[in-house]
Amino acid sequence: MDYIQPHNIKETLMIMKKQREKPTLIAGGTNVIPDMRAKILRPDVLIDLSRLKGLSYIKEDKKRIQIGGLTTICELASSKMIEKYAPILSEAANQLGNPFVRNRATIAGNLADASPAADTAVPLLALEAIVITHKRQIPIDQFFVAPNQTVLEKNEIIKEVIFPKPNAITKMDYLKFGLRNAMAISVVSLAISVQWENEECKKVRVALGAVAPKPMRAYGVEAILANQKITKELIEACGEKVTKEISPISDIRASAEYRRSMTQVLLRRLIRQVALG
Repeated sequence: MDYIQPHNIKETLMIMKKQREKPTLIAGGTNVIPDMRAKILRPDVLIDLSRLKGLSYIKEDKKRIQIGGLTTICELASSKMIEKYAPILSEAANQLGNPFVRNRATIAGNLADASPAADTAVPLLALEAIVITHKRQIPIDQFFVAPNQTVLEKNEIIKEVIFPKPNAITKMDYLKFGLRNAMAISVVSLAISVQWENEECKKVRVALGAVAPKPMRAYGVEAILANQKITKELIEACGEKVTKEISPISDIRASAEYRRSMTQVLLRRLIRQVALG
């Protein structure tokens, strides 16, 4: 295996262009190294992005939050800016893995790995984030294709993730359910963001993880809640609807039936929390 450690994006793109096959990129290594040890992944070329300059930051302008692709999960978890404007992303980051993993894992790596249970994907879907590469801007609800597959092309690198600042009347919440504790891989994860106006849900975004081949938006649930006041009957209807939108599988962590049931229970809980909060 060839190991290459470029120092800037231009150099990285030149190296990637020379490769016949899609090269394996590594930054924190929290996904790549375990896969290599398990011999799931056997790269001919390993390109280490960890020394690329200028890709680790969290900053804001008047309308949006910008997160560099090499920003670590630990930096997200400890950021006062993220806690203020995107508490659901802060919560998800704090529950991702253990401290050692959070110190190494990056937001770009977590998204590019495209696990159906990717922790940062769910809040970023609810926040309507956009993935920025050196070529284009990709709305995150169009980014994931299938388990461990994204729309990223062979010579494409995630430079940045951005999302609009929520307004003052936006409420949001996040839940992650694992078998042992928050550090476990999700059995189900959910995020919700609601803009309120006159006690009605004017704009609703509901995102789910680990219950479909890719992290997903629950568009049917969003349509039920849009421009409505929260009632017991509406919450029940959302629970019924979400079970028809998801397509969970059975694995070592949970059966498909259990995931379907827990999604319904947790979604109803989230809706109540944002309505009462």
